[in-house]
Amino acid sequence: MQKLRHYCAYQERCHSEVRGKCLELGLRGEALEEAIALLIADNFLNEERFAKAFAGGYFRTRQWGRKKILSALKQRQISAYCIKVGMKEIDEEDYWRVLIQLGEKKYNTLKGDTVLKRKYKTMQFLIQRGFEPELANEALEQIINTPS
Repeated sequence: MQKLRHYCAYQERCHSEVRGKCLELGLRGEALEEAIALLIADNFLNEERFAKAFAGGYFRTRQWGRKKILSALKQRQISAYCIKVGMKEIDEEDYWRVLIQLGEKKYNTLKGDTVLKRKYKTMQFLIQRGFEPELANEALEQIINTPS
């Protein structure tokens, strides 16, 4: 139990990560469920707090878009409610600023290509980063139409 507390205290964890750690430590069945219940009761494990930390952190540090963060949270089996709460951590203004910043940086690195090819490659880059295609397109139009 002490190892699990330390594991959860070190950084925010989701239920599926803790479940994996329990299995690694040899806990099975009822003992595993009891350990998770204890961690929740002692506030070492909180899925809502994890979702907030994950969404905010991955947006600020890795500059992932909402779609990629959403997908990663679903992959970790986070509940729809917690995902919704976690996504509120991403400020609209910051999101737009990061989108423009990444788009400009990528667009300006593609100097040798035609405008259409630069636009396509930048769009693909932004979508791969998890930004919504409509927002990425809007940002790209702004980047192209704004003189450097």
